[in-house]
Amino acid sequence: MQRINREAGFRAREDRLKALLVRGLAGDNAAYQVFLTELSAHLRAFLRKRLVRLPDEVEDLVQESLLAIHNQRHTYDPDQPLSAWVQAIARYKLVDMLRRRAGHEMLNDPLDEESGLFSTADSDAAEARRDVNKLIAELPDNLRLPIVHTKLEGLSVKEAADLSGMSESAIKIGVHRGLKALAALIRGTL
Repeated sequence: MQRINREAGFRAREDRLKALLVRGLAGDNAAYQVFLTELSAHLRAFLRKRLVRLPDEVEDLVQESLLAIHNQRHTYDPDQPLSAWVQAIARYKLVDMLRRRAGHEMLNDPLDEESGLFSTADSDAAEARRDVNKLIAELPDNLRLPIVHTKLEGLSVKEAADLSGMSESAIKIGVHRGLKALAALIRGTL
């Protein structure tokens, strides 16, 4: 009984939001504003469940998702469930944020009180980084840029493609071939 009530409540919310969006797509700005306002509450709940450890990220992700939904509203097919379309966009934004965050966290290790600030390992790492940068600079742009953007800057394949003007396939191939070429360069210098 409780499951049936929950499903009925979900259907009612889905139907209401879908009707508001369809009216908004037809030019009813007031309906579209209500749609965005009500949808933001649902997105917030959806993302809070998935970002329990990162509660400060929820609001930014809600806004990013709403912006993406607004920008992609022309792709919505009224014959399809609204919730599936919205969740796909919200999940994409969530994964994108987690990838960016993981890349950022890998580049920014917190300082431990026990580790020496001016240890020799830091200078060794700086020398190694400088050597790798010299080797990467020897690669042609179609191999160097994909590695720099995805592996060093932590961008997604799509972001790297947009930034470099290359296709996503070319980015993936460039990373693969570039890493092989880089390995060959390193073997040649040892």
